[in-house]
Amino acid sequence: MDTVIGSAEVDRRYGAVRRAMDEHDLDAVVVAGSEYTGFEGAVTYMSGFVIVHRYAYVLLPREGDPSIVFPAEARYVGEHGTAWIEDQVFADRPGEWLGERLAGKRVGVYGLDYVVAVRDFVALNQKAELVPFDVDFDLARAVKSDVELDSVRDSVRINTEGFWAFLEAYEPGRTAAEVLAPAERLFVEAGCGRLTMNMVLVGPEFAIARGDMVLRDFCIPSLEIAGPGGHWVEVSRALGRPDGEVQGMVDAYEEYFETAKDALRPGAAAHDVHRAVARGFLDRGYRLGHVTGHSIGMTMIEHPKIGEGVETELRENMVFSMHPHAIADNGRDCLYMQDTWLVTANGGEPLAGLPMRIFDGTERP
Repeated sequence: MDTVIGSAEVDRRYGAVRRAMDEHDLDAVVVAGSEYTGFEGAVTYMSGFVIVHRYAYVLLPREGDPSIVFPAEARYVGEHGTAWIEDQVFADRPGEWLGERLAGKRVGVYGLDYVVAVRDFVALNQKAELVPFDVDFDLARAVKSDVELDSVRDSVRINTEGFWAFLEAYEPGRTAAEVLAPAERLFVEAGCGRLTMNMVLVGPEFAIARGDMVLRDFCIPSLEIAGPGGHWVEVSRALGRPDGEVQGMVDAYEEYFETAKDALRPGAAAHDVHRAVARGFLDRGYRLGHVTGHSIGMTMIEHPKIGEGVETELRENMVFSMHPHAIADNGRDCLYMQDTWLVTANGGEPLAGLPMRIFDGTERP
């Protein structure tokens, strides 16, 4: 991660997490990250450390300095000098080390259900009272600082340039590998490293195109990347000439895009935003096959989601990936396009600057 994080930004992040700790009467928080599951971003957020392989934990006590804990059997799990945390521990059993440090305490754990290694959970659970903390941790980091928004905008710029590179290479008859390669090259040169998750979706049913698959008249480059600052973003538009059923979904997408500009505002409940942007699809008889949107940051998918029953109120400077997934009655024809949105005092701002429509392949930036 090339972005330099100053002490004021570190204090802001820790302060937000500690306020959440106070609300739940916690003595400490353990943040788990694992390269194997794609949840490494929380550790980066809390320490500046980027996990190359294996896993790590950040321990933030209610008072005092944090620690970052690595498994000793893998002495190198990344560039340790990038972490701003001075207390770097290499433990034979990280869970046992944490358990001894936190014995008798009430501890919130981010990653309790999906990330923490089983052996570490067993050892830690024997010593401390563990409290699931995924939602509360994500809500504590959901409002982005100016430093973070600079990183988000840089990621969006890179992602959008990748879309234009894909569009320039696209034409029916070329393989998915040939068309996606220029975008992937751009992402590597821009410093994304391995923080990319890109694929080409084809056919009305959204099959993932293999490298040697020949593209036809319609496809979607699903481009999801994190730039050098480590903030994930998602930007995609459909390309080509869809059939009549899919073409009819474009009107609903245009309506959602305009509605979201008003709906994504401070004080709105995530549930109400979902209902507002979904209305145009449902009124036209389409079903929604994927979550309407979700907070996005240094982990690709964070809380809150924009979905049914989520009463979390939006706040200024939250960032969301929005991607309604319209599915026709036949269960096969569908349309899925993504954008990254910023919640501002005046409503939602789509950060990519791309019109919400299907591109025919002739456009240029």
